[in-house]
Amino acid sequence: MTGHVAFILAIVLVALVFDFINGFHDSANSIATVVSTRVLSPTAAVIWAAFFNFVAVFVFGTAVAKSIASGIVNPSIVDANVVLAGLLGAITWNLITWYAGLPSSSSHALIGGYAGAAIAKVGISAVVWPGKWVLTLIFIVVSPLLGMVVSFLLVVGLSWALRRSLPRRVDRAFRLLQLLSAASMSLSHGSNDSQKTMGIIVGLLFAEQTALQQVNVGALHVTTTDHVPAWVVFAAYTAIALGTMFGGWRIVKTMGQRLTKLKPFGGFCAETAGALTISLASHFGIPVSTTHTITGAITGVGAAQRFSAVRWAVAGRIVWAWILTIPAAAGIAGLAYVVVHAFNR
Repeated sequence: MTGHVAFILAIVLVALVFDFINGFHDSANSIATVVSTRVLSPTAAVIWAAFFNFVAVFVFGTAVAKSIASGIVNPSIVDANVVLAGLLGAITWNLITWYAGLPSSSSHALIGGYAGAAIAKVGISAVVWPGKWVLTLIFIVVSPLLGMVVSFLLVVGLSWALRRSLPRRVDRAFRLLQLLSAASMSLSHGSNDSQKTMGIIVGLLFAEQTALQQVNVGALHVTTTDHVPAWVVFAAYTAIALGTMFGGWRIVKTMGQRLTKLKPFGGFCAETAGALTISLASHFGIPVSTTHTITGAITGVGAAQRFSAVRWAVAGRIVWAWILTIPAAAGIAGLAYVVVHAFNR
């Protein structure tokens, strides 16, 4: 095995580390509501979420992965240095926002980092316009709003339908139903987010196919970005599930307790709205932010109860993190590319 092939395989490992951190950082997307309503203990919640993160491998396809592999950055300019720098930018920004307890988007950090590294190599022409960029940028706004509207309508509709039911019976029923909604949220989270890492790995293997032909390992030979090898799929789902197992408790606290107070009824509505929105995006190959979507859904639940139930100051801090994510990750990745390229000429 040549040194360059070893370097490529090391970057694949870095991509899986990002996927692990993605699960760790975004575990709040799946478990914040079910923990804050005390339907599950924190330990049980992360196990529940991690299981369904992985089970998503048998439910969803690879449309999002194909979008990332060829619809964000021009595949012809991608190389090992670009991919490594992009991953370093995304990982760094994820760790910064995790430490600050802000539910920023791992997806947008990855997309921003990938684009930032490519731009540092050849300039703005590296980005595929329009590609999936237009839909990605549109859904930065659409996904949280859609999550908010769907959860708001669910709260209003179910409240009217159950208006004559005893509160104690409603609470007991939705404690059970929230297990299902948490599972569906974890399924959708695992599907959309793990596919982004798959797309990065496939883009790397495709870009470095000439070097990888030196190795007589068929699983590493990718001749088109439309094909995602099975080992990449299972590795990505496994990494994100393991990351979820460790949980990002700082962000769980922000989303599950500080944004608005939730009961099982509200938790069910938020998770169901988030899962429906993300699953729809995954079906059409749109790389949306699960963080944005579930945060919008939680806000919709609070607003349906009363406008003042949402802590809008906390929501404002979250929105600023969303706005900064793509440019911040891109900037960090651009600097990382300069350093990586200097040491790997």
